[in-house]
Amino acid sequence: MTDADRVRAALADAADLHARTAGAAGVIAEAAGRIRTALDAGRKVLVFGNGGSATDAQHFATELVGRFLRERRGWPVIALTSDSAVLTAVSNDYGFDQVFVRQVEALGQPGDVAFAITTSGGSVNVNLALRGARAAGLVTIGLTGRDGGETAGLVDLHVNVPGLNSPQVQEVHRTVLHVMCELIERADA
Repeated sequence: MTDADRVRAALADAADLHARTAGAAGVIAEAAGRIRTALDAGRKVLVFGNGGSATDAQHFATELVGRFLRERRGWPVIALTSDSAVLTAVSNDYGFDQVFVRQVEALGQPGDVAFAITTSGGSVNVNLALRGARAAGLVTIGLTGRDGGETAGLVDLHVNVPGLNSPQVQEVHRTVLHVMCELIERADA
């Protein structure tokens, strides 16, 4: 297989996974609507994940605090992956499993949204945070890969990208996050 063939195959695989994820269009729209409802009610969104999902959480927060496609007011969306002092202090003092749940306890209020991003659905720190969020009365949303893993059973709304290849799942996650941003902003028009 040539390098060009590898490129074509990767793009075809990505297109196929995007097409398979289109079956989740209704729940994606519902998740965006729940986030917008919370924001309109003066609530905030706490978004989190590990590794590439951490950067996706930061990207999502950036698009909603700043702007995505149009000018509008900024919204209170916080990536729990951004504060290196909190991440390192909680990891050092309590263990990495507690890094998100401690922030949910500190920042979350009933009616806020806890939005977890995980390709595996099996991240202990993500799932502990979702349990804590549910107990505190937050709306829980999960954006996952594979079959959703444990995360799927811990959320009010589960958006699943049914792929096994983490980089491809992350590519589709980015598309899902972008369309959610568009839907959240359009509700302001």
